[in-house]
Amino acid sequence: QVQLVESGGGLVQAGGSLTLSCAASGSLFIIMGWYRQTPGKQRELVATITPGGSTNYADFVKGRFAISRDNAKNMLYLQMNSLKPDDTAVYYCMGKDGRGSDYWGQGTQVTVSS
Repeated sequence: QVQLVESGGGLVQAGGSLTLSCAASGSLFIIMGWYRQTPGKQRELVATITPGGSTNYADFVKGRFAISRDNAKNMLYLQMNSLKPDDTAVYYCMGKDGRGSDYWGQGTQVTVSS
C-alpha cells in the first residue's frame, strides 16, 4: 500500500521557521515534491526534487525554502524559513512513481501569524 504521511506543520509567527517531513512507503518514488493549497484556490507547486537531488522551486519560495530527501529512509523534507502570512496553507507531499502515477499525502496545516 502506497502511503505518504506528512508531519511538522503548525502555527508560527511571521519570520519564523518550520520543517515539514514526509514519510513515504509502498513505492519507489522518482520525483517527489511539496505543494500547497488555500481555500478556494488551486493546489500549487512549492518545490520538487529528483533522486539525484536536482531541485525546482516556485518563485515565491526561492531563497526561503529548501527541499531535500533521504532516499535510503524514503523521507522528504521542506525547510521553511522567513515565513510570511501568505505562506499559510495546507502543505501536501507528492510522489511520482516510475509509471508516472502521482500519490499524495493527507496534508499538514501551516499557519503563519502576522
